Amino acid sequence: MTQPDLVVFDMIGTTIQASEKIPQAFISAFAGEGVHLTSKDVSSIRGKSKREAIRELLLVRAGEKVAKHRSDIVYAAFKDELLKCYRDGPVTAIVGAEETFDWCRSRSIRTSLTTGFDHELAAVLINKLGWMELVDVLICNDDVSAGRPAPDLILAAMSRLKLADVARVASVGDTVSDLEAGANAGTRWNIGVLSGAHSREQLSAAAHTALIDSVANLPGLFS
Repeated sequence: MTQPDLVVFDMIGTTIQASEKIPQAFISAFAGEGVHLTSKDVSSIRGKSKREAIRELLLVRAGEKVAKHRSDIVYAAFKDELLKCYRDGPVTAIVGAEETFDWCRSRSIRTSLTTGFDHELAAVLINKLGWMELVDVLICNDDVSAGRPAPDLILAAMSRLKLADVARVASVGDTVSDLEAGANAGTRWNIGVLSGAHSREQLSAAAHTALIDSVANLPGLFS
């Protein structure tokens, strides 16, 4: 079976276990501005650029003036809380993620991690897991002009690795925004995993070529 030249993996929920730290950090940061978020609010923006998601939620929940003048403050509070949580606490890989990276390398398939976090926050996760030696490139939200569902993270990974043919790229993620980004980029393989933020029902409604239980099942798609 034809295999990709590059697999672009999302991080949280796809290759790194999701936790309640992220929604709690959103809720806490917004509470500091007197804005109450529901779990549905947080679920709706999972997978997106965290900075853009905060601006989007503030616009809806507090209006344009607050979104314009307070989004950076809310983002800073969100980031500070997560940095403390991840620096002080554990970071756990999805079971089988490292084996899948190794499988890709054994097949000369390039790999990229992408995230809606910025580099400072992503680096804490990657360094704790020791993954910079396992993947070819890390693309973060501050590397691109637009986060998911825009295709920029995927296209930036391709550019960094000097790969031009999107028909030879696979995108893997656990959110609707991940799948929308893959569709917008035009990847040949647009794969949803059921290990993270969004359900099978939610992912099924988005453009995709496959849904799998976990990133550990990825090699089976190409065997």
